[in-house]
Amino acid sequence: MRTLVIGDIHGGLRALHQIMERAKVTKHDTLIFLGDYVDGWSQSPQVLDFIIDLQSQQNCICIRGNHDDLLLEWLDESKDNLLWYKHGGEATVKAYESVTYSQKQKHIEFLKSLKNYYLDEHNRLYVHAGFTNVNGAQFEYFPGQFYWDRTLWETALSLDDRMALDHPFYPKRLSMYHEIFIGHTPVTRIGETTPVKKANVWNVDTGAAFKGPLTILDVDTKEFWQSEPLNQLYFDEKGRN
Repeated sequence: MRTLVIGDIHGGLRALHQIMERAKVTKHDTLIFLGDYVDGWSQSPQVLDFIIDLQSQQNCICIRGNHDDLLLEWLDESKDNLLWYKHGGEATVKAYESVTYSQKQKHIEFLKSLKNYYLDEHNRLYVHAGFTNVNGAQFEYFPGQFYWDRTLWETALSLDDRMALDHPFYPKRLSMYHEIFIGHTPVTRIGETTPVKKANVWNVDTGAAFKGPLTILDVDTKEFWQSEPLNQLYFDEKGRN
């Protein structure tokens, strides 16, 4: 009966299969997906199918990522976005050429059901990117911050590791929670390929959109399992630059 958190997948179904097998995931485990299921590698529709099916078998908590929101706009409103297209959306648009209308409707329903954040019974917050309100995620004025914000991670990176949680200068929005689990900003930007803890923030995005692995982490023990680097699993694809 573990709680396992999964970083940004970005269309890498092969990697998702690998981490599920390596972590020996069972139906008794709770799975918390941090968002960005799509964009980058070629199997975005299949990733959504897999998670939708998984939800019927075990407890899955699915958070909204910025790429998921962009896909929803395209699927549900036919809204084109050139910037999205250049940052992984192109592979997703191509993949949907072979997806049926009924399947697209299921994906739209799933994308609309995603949570902006999740707070567990141990005061651990799970959110794709971050939030900006100093009084906590529940008071966030701008919902888009949950899946676009990078300042929470930048703030955590800037803190002295020796600063205690009750220090008067400790950022209030971090001290609201026992731990915060995020994705969105790959740790490969700071030269890492495994989950990184800064202050009380755990970043589980290990760069699967690019040349890093996909990661699943036990939130209690902090043991984690990883796939092979995605560019090796999809050696015949360019992925995201």
